[in-house]
Amino acid sequence: MEIRKVRPVKVGQYTLGDGNITVQSMLSVHSSDIEGNVKQAVELYEAGCEILRVAIPNEDAIKLIPAIKAAVPIPLVADIHFDYRLALKSIEAGIDKIRINPGNIGDDERVKAVVDACKEKNIPIRIGVNSGSVEKPILKKYGSPTPQALVESALYHTRLLEKFEFYDIVISMKSSNVKTMIEAYRLLAKECDYPLHLGVTEAGTTHMGIIKNAIGIGSLLCDGIGDTIRVSLTADPVEEISAGYDILKAAGVRQNGVEIVSCPTCGRTQINLISLAKSVEDKLKDCKKNIKVAVMGCVVNGPGEAKEADVGVAGGLNCGVIFKKGEIVKTVKEEEILEALFAEIDKL
Repeated sequence: MEIRKVRPVKVGQYTLGDGNITVQSMLSVHSSDIEGNVKQAVELYEAGCEILRVAIPNEDAIKLIPAIKAAVPIPLVADIHFDYRLALKSIEAGIDKIRINPGNIGDDERVKAVVDACKEKNIPIRIGVNSGSVEKPILKKYGSPTPQALVESALYHTRLLEKFEFYDIVISMKSSNVKTMIEAYRLLAKECDYPLHLGVTEAGTTHMGIIKNAIGIGSLLCDGIGDTIRVSLTADPVEEISAGYDILKAAGVRQNGVEIVSCPTCGRTQINLISLAKSVEDKLKDCKKNIKVAVMGCVVNGPGEAKEADVGVAGGLNCGVIFKKGEIVKTVKEEEILEALFAEIDKL
């Protein structure tokens, strides 16, 4: 897979475009609740969130910035809509990145004021386009928020920053339509070299939301496109973090702990494979080893089908065989499978 080459952009301690894709989320507590936002920020950081965004809808919300930054060591992004003064005050308060659409904050003087403040403190700007924010002339031109419309809107906002020689830019173009989102990013990837923030917006609750984001984000990652991601869910944002890492892992772009492979079972299965696989998954959820563990249904095909696994188990009649890289190392009773499997994992 050829990785898209991009202009590096520094966000706090991270460099977007260096091949290490960061996982983001956004605080969902009301902006007036400083204590609640700080608590959620800590939860997200402990879950593995690497870049965190907070809505700044008014001047009172500026107080969130120092409070959150004092609680967690990850970069904080201020989400600004329309009011350029909130961007300036967020910069003064120590924000690490601004999310704003320069075309929505007024004339060139206001855009320049934000650009100059960001330049002075080396703060990048993320342009955030979505299906509902496409400018009316562009929407009229294309008839609907097509992929081409999203790209034209993103490049319009980009030019407003480039006019003042500002290039520390990250771009996102989100849509609730997965196909539209994928095509838009593929088109934009050919038009510029800025880092891209991937996500499917308004994706829904946990189950369907993860599926939509896995298709959208995962397809682009497999194309070598994408530098940072957010799995937007109508759920506790902590769930976005684990889903994000799982998508990165499934796309083969980042190792982050254990990868479990297991077969779907068939008529040859002679053990309770579903229960066994779930037990293995539960016990390994906090394991940080970058290993592949297989849980297979039958001895006939299991070791061969999962020969790339570092360690695995395949079920037999009231027993299980433990194997490494496809080679059987021991046979144990069914009730001893978990103990034997984890003994081998401990050796890795």
